[in-house]
Amino acid sequence: MRKISDIELFLFDMDGTLYLGNSLYDFTIELLDTIKKSGRRYLFMTNNSSLSVDDYIKKLDKFGIKASYDDFMTSSQAATYYLDKHHKGARLYVCGTESLKKELRCGGFEVTEDINLVDVIVMGFDTELTFKKLRDVSYLLLTRENIPYIATNPDYVCPTEFGCVPDCGSVCDMLYNVSRRRPVITGKPSSLMLELAMEKAGCTREQTAVIGDRIYTDIKSGLNAGVTSILVLSGETTPEVLEASEDKPHYVLGSAKEILDILRAK
Repeated sequence: MRKISDIELFLFDMDGTLYLGNSLYDFTIELLDTIKKSGRRYLFMTNNSSLSVDDYIKKLDKFGIKASYDDFMTSSQAATYYLDKHHKGARLYVCGTESLKKELRCGGFEVTEDINLVDVIVMGFDTELTFKKLRDVSYLLLTRENIPYIATNPDYVCPTEFGCVPDCGSVCDMLYNVSRRRPVITGKPSSLMLELAMEKAGCTREQTAVIGDRIYTDIKSGLNAGVTSILVLSGETTPEVLEASEDKPHYVLGSAKEILDILRAK
């Protein structure tokens, strides 16, 4: 574990870490600028598959943050990588948003709603969820015992300004009650996203830290990848949840502003 002041690559979770819903934390822009000016690198790393990278670029632009495709590592990108490696050319039934479907099509996959043609089921954080999608996936899981079943992320909730809404993990739990099947997870807490991010940035595990507000995704992915893990208490995790968790981060901060304070002081 390295001191925070010695980290070269910061992998930031987004919602609950750099902003909350549509409200940017007041330290975020200065933090990102300070990292960049010091010669370090940051990447935005999110499990939220409801938006494509293009959508995220537009969202950050509204916050006054300029970003490019190379600044991101998302669960959608990790899912595309996994599918290309294990199910190349597969036809996908996607229980997800149009943005996720577009991302997968751009990765070379056919997306179909014809349940007779489906090779693989892909679940995402679906803000456009319908009962038809739930019925179709239930049908596929129950009638196709060995059909590959992938989920972009296991998050139970997505934070908002008023609290939380159900995320992909909650929907997958509903489907588990129907089928007794669990999906393969391609996003955090899998180490895959972090490994792809380090490869993209040309950094080692020793040079890298993951920063996020969830123990069971952000922190667990850091532990799985062997990098420094920094929990911020500005999103989902409370001190009580942290105390009860078997997985402990290397650092616990009130918010990512404390990283800014550390880098300023160096």
